[in-house]
Amino acid sequence: MEETAAHNKKLRAGIIGLGCRGVSMTGLLAERDDLDITAVCDVYDDRISMMQEKLAADGRARPVGFTDYNELISSPLTDVIFVFAAWEAHVPAVVAAMRAGKPVAFEVGGAYSLDDCRLLVSVWEETHTPAMMLENCMYGIREMTVTEMARDGIFGDIMHVDGGYMHDLRSEIANGAKNRHYRLRNYLSRNCENYPTHELGPICRLLGINEDNRFLTLSSFSTAARGLNDYAARTPGIDPALADAHFAQGDVVTTIITTAKGQTVKITLDTTLARPYSRGLTVHGTRGFFCEDNLSVYTDDTNSEADHFRWRNFWGNFDGWIEKYQPKLWRDYTAAGIKKGHGGMDFLVLDAFITSVKEDLPMPIDIYDAAVLMAVSPLSALSVSKGGAPVAFPDLLNGRDPASIPRCEGIYSLHRTAKKTNP
Repeated sequence: MEETAAHNKKLRAGIIGLGCRGVSMTGLLAERDDLDITAVCDVYDDRISMMQEKLAADGRARPVGFTDYNELISSPLTDVIFVFAAWEAHVPAVVAAMRAGKPVAFEVGGAYSLDDCRLLVSVWEETHTPAMMLENCMYGIREMTVTEMARDGIFGDIMHVDGGYMHDLRSEIANGAKNRHYRLRNYLSRNCENYPTHELGPICRLLGINEDNRFLTLSSFSTAARGLNDYAARTPGIDPALADAHFAQGDVVTTIITTAKGQTVKITLDTTLARPYSRGLTVHGTRGFFCEDNLSVYTDDTNSEADHFRWRNFWGNFDGWIEKYQPKLWRDYTAAGIKKGHGGMDFLVLDAFITSVKEDLPMPIDIYDAAVLMAVSPLSALSVSKGGAPVAFPDLLNGRDPASIPRCEGIYSLHRTAKKTNP
């Protein structure tokens, strides 16, 4: 089939946010031959100059620099917008882009209020400007394979799922003033599940959230804050004032969410203690079990009661399941050569957005999905402040029938109600 002129059109991209994440994602975008980076924006002039010089040194046209993202969005230089800025800027920048009629992709992070989530939905419903959260973990090979297994009935009825963002960020946070990183001010001032989307995005697809299921209640519990004080007190080069600083953010926040189908979800934020990295996806079903941390699958069909106490013998057996259940997207991607960026997920999520824009497809991670994921942060803050009391999870579809929501089709589709590309 011949490609359309729209598909061949070279997009002009505006980049908002040139911190660590912005630099890495802009680097991936700069490698594409279907997109030019024509404008960049940051509140710090030196970051703008650095990116302009880097792109020019790589043989790219020097982009125009802005310190006000509203000017970049309104500029005739840009067709599409990428938001890699601090968490606080996500909602206002995305709203501005949608109102300007420019497709926008934005990085992950929780909202600061439920009103922010409702605003995202209402502006999209007014404008229908394409907007997509860049939740890369929703394109992870493990997450996508486990979802395929679940849809094939391997786990039976899924009754409980665990996940987490468990990542030792003490150095990043404690060096926040030096590196101008937004996490430091957030950890000093708020206490919540501040980064829920890496684990909860894939879980939403496992459980059919915004399809035929929804979240009903949320309860969050927080430990005290000790990790960063301890780290600052004994680590050379860290601002000694942080040893006695009052950090609002607890070291571990545990959140329990209930669903309309009688399931529970437990997500864990653990970023200021000594620990290895994990997203800890664990699936508990009536007929099977998956554990990401040791890459094991246990099912009624493949195991017996005698295996109950010999689980260690099955650690690492997930590779065999990947052979059968990895989606066509990953089979083709592996054959073509996996790109850099978190094991290849960054390339996929960017390509999903760009492909959807060029082919005029609905976004695979749409504004309703984003609103639900981002709502966890303000809801958890409220629950923590009430000692873990459950709070109602609002209907961010505004009563809309999920079946009426346009779904992305093809290799980048994520919702089970969308048409898939045949393997």
